[in-house]
Amino acid sequence: MPVSAARAKMVERQLSRRGIRDEGVLRAMRDVPREDYVEPGMEEFAFDDSPLPIGEGQTISQPYIVAFMAEAAALSPGDRVLEVGTGSGYAAAVFSRLAKAVYTVERYPSLADAAKQRLARAGIGNVFVQFGDGTLGWADAAPFDAIIVAAGAPEVPAALKQQLAIGGRLIIPVGASGESQSLLKVTHVTEALYETEELAPVRFVPLVGAQGWTEDGRRAAAPHVPAQMSCLTLPQTIARAAEPLPDFDDPAFGALFDRFASRRVVLLGEASHGTSEFYRARDAITRRLIAQHGFSIVAVEADWPDAAAIDRYVRLRPDRHGDGAPFQRFPTWMWRNTDVAAFVVWLRRHNETVPQDRRAGFFGLDIYNMRSSIAAVLAYLDRVDPDAATIARERYGCLTPWQKEPSIYGRAVLTEGYKTCEGAVVRQCRDILAKQLDYTRDDGDRFLDAAQNARLIASAERYYRIMYYGGAESWNLRDTHMFETLEHLLRAKGDEAKAVVWAHNSHIGDARHTEMGSVRSELNIGQLCRERFGADAALIGFSTHTGTVAAAADWDGPMETMQVQPSRRDSFERAFHDSDARRSLVDFSRDAALRELLREPRLERFIGVIYRPDSELMSHYAEASLSQQFDAMVWFDETQAVEPLSRSRGQQGVPDTYPFGL
Repeated sequence: MPVSAARAKMVERQLSRRGIRDEGVLRAMRDVPREDYVEPGMEEFAFDDSPLPIGEGQTISQPYIVAFMAEAAALSPGDRVLEVGTGSGYAAAVFSRLAKAVYTVERYPSLADAAKQRLARAGIGNVFVQFGDGTLGWADAAPFDAIIVAAGAPEVPAALKQQLAIGGRLIIPVGASGESQSLLKVTHVTEALYETEELAPVRFVPLVGAQGWTEDGRRAAAPHVPAQMSCLTLPQTIARAAEPLPDFDDPAFGALFDRFASRRVVLLGEASHGTSEFYRARDAITRRLIAQHGFSIVAVEADWPDAAAIDRYVRLRPDRHGDGAPFQRFPTWMWRNTDVAAFVVWLRRHNETVPQDRRAGFFGLDIYNMRSSIAAVLAYLDRVDPDAATIARERYGCLTPWQKEPSIYGRAVLTEGYKTCEGAVVRQCRDILAKQLDYTRDDGDRFLDAAQNARLIASAERYYRIMYYGGAESWNLRDTHMFETLEHLLRAKGDEAKAVVWAHNSHIGDARHTEMGSVRSELNIGQLCRERFGADAALIGFSTHTGTVAAAADWDGPMETMQVQPSRRDSFERAFHDSDARRSLVDFSRDAALRELLREPRLERFIGVIYRPDSELMSHYAEASLSQQFDAMVWFDETQAVEPLSRSRGQQGVPDTYPFGL
């Protein structure tokens, strides 16, 4: 029997003959291919009058129940509908034929992702899927003309009632978990009046969430999730969740981050490479994790050879005479600043008090010494083709994961100077890499053995050819190797070793939940750490609304103290600013409502070593789902630029052997 005929037979026998009369519902059930929404291998059972498993212990409801609930909700073409329990996406697809828009919430990310893919393949554009706690609804999209809940609750969640428009209908099973429930229709009659009608006995999976059941079958304790929370705006919800930050020198600052001390890796981000508060906050947190919780690795977004000079100093190891001072190439202010200097001095003094095998080290993840390589490219092109050098500087200035000007890459690739110079530049960069790896080959305490060095040298040509032309592959290769370097450090320190990572938000936040991953197929350290360590990795972002920043207008240009424009009104930063939480830690795990609100994609600002305020929207903003990108956010409403060491009058108490050569 043809599939369409089988669906028609299902509608006639299971729906029409059992009392479903709404022609729109019957038509939608005939038109939506239920067989596309069941698990592979279950297609032959798609038209049976029974629920079917879809993974995660959940089911796709039997056809009659879907039709019955749709008819009870009395959906009309102009309605906005909230569905709680997306499942396979089948019911949402049916509702999409009957209403203007369907917002559906699923608590299992795997089911939410699979439903999104099915709905996209079907070309359904009026269904919006969100991973989250369905008992809290979808506050940003409220009010709804109808709410349909595909799981049994202990009682009608207050959040759902509050998101129901006047005249709206809420269809929900209510009753004891694991027992027969009553399907209720709740109608919002006036501002304070709801009418309830009992429709039929049913049996659904339990509705798990803050205003439903717990995972182990107990009734959720609702007091920590106030009923009025769904009525709060995003800034109000942020304000409620924000934990004020004391002064950096107050031990209470670092103590606030003890909640992350059991993790194997704590990744601390920054929204720019030139903001003092970000460095000082990471300093205070890292001191606490090292001194109180046994962290022994500080792994930073810096070139390995430069960081190695710092590591020798902080771990009281012999100098390598004849080597130049570290961090001399652009952008020098990123690591040669007073805030980093203060941390380095503290780390050495701390290590002086502990046995040698327990000293914490300072390591660079960027083994490729990319900045030296870029400098070599520019120097070579300056000699042989100044026009190509100009394009190279422009391209490297835009070598960021959020850049939205692909024409720059295209123009560089098509330029004759690039074509003729490529081979020589790649050879030159390969030689630079070989020299830098030789620099550490004889030092076993670097944790990278000779085999790893040989592998990196063997891949040098591919790496530099990719870097020369830019694009996602270059970014992915670099972040993958930074992650592998982190893994080598952890392995060398032993199974109990724990690491703090300092890097830009674009490296720290899970790329899968930003334009980096969803649009450009880019990955990053944060994503790889979550995939490798799971809940043992904490991803903490840092951001600001306005202030000043140390940055350059172009690659290899002079550092400037620039004014950071106030954040855009459609950005996460503006929501944090509007919360009036001036200095705060916002832990997304502690507020379910906030997690849901921050899952909705918004613009997020990224400032690297280059800042171009005139093109800020295109150059420095990208969409992201903040609560999926990070586990927490450290917020400073107004910030100041770092102070480069070159501007300093000297550091009190810094020995003559200080690695920055003051």
